[in-house]
Amino acid sequence: MTNKYTLVTLFFVIWMAFLDSSSALIQWELDARLRALEDGIDFYQRELEETQRQLDELASDPDKLEKFARETYWMHKPGERVALVAPESESDE
Repeated sequence: MTNKYTLVTLFFVIWMAFLDSSSALIQWELDARLRALEDGIDFYQRELEETQRQLDELASDPDKLEKFARETYWMHKPGERVALVAPESESDE
């Protein structure tokens, strides 16, 4: 360990692996963050495709549009009465 080249090399390796601003640890963390963001992009692209499919379905079929409006926004026709029924919970039995 008294060889100056060995000490300099060891110092350089430790510096690059742990202490430098672009160290191996920081690169590993950035790579993990990048993978998480790419997974998020994939998720939102799938959600966007599903939403676009549902929108196309609602735009092409008036019956589905009416069903969607009634179920989601509790819309009703003039003069029509709507009764909301809550499902029974298992703890009530």
